[in-house]
Amino acid sequence: MARAFTPKVVTANELISGDVVYLSADGKWVHRHADAELITDEVHAAERLQLAEAQVGQIVGAYLADAVASDAGPVPVHFREEFRAAGPSNYNHGKQAELPNV
Repeated sequence: MARAFTPKVVTANELISGDVVYLSADGKWVHRHADAELITDEVHAAERLQLAEAQVGQIVGAYLADAVASDAGPVPVHFREEFRAAGPSNYNHGKQAELPNV
């Protein structure tokens, strides 16, 4: 029996900066996981991934990552995606610089 489709977001890395980015519902690349489009349909997920992979001059390494809905937007499910969403692991740089507890 086939497994049920789990919600996903499309993620990649910006080609020039290397930053983690997410595909939003309007087809733009955003830097916050919470601003990503949460995809709940397998066919739509495949279409969005194909759109992302075609943007070779802007991003690299596009893939679908599991996520769940929250009041603030999609939330990563796996540790790897939580780590990527937090930003660079060297503090006072990128997304980490915006955190009040760093």
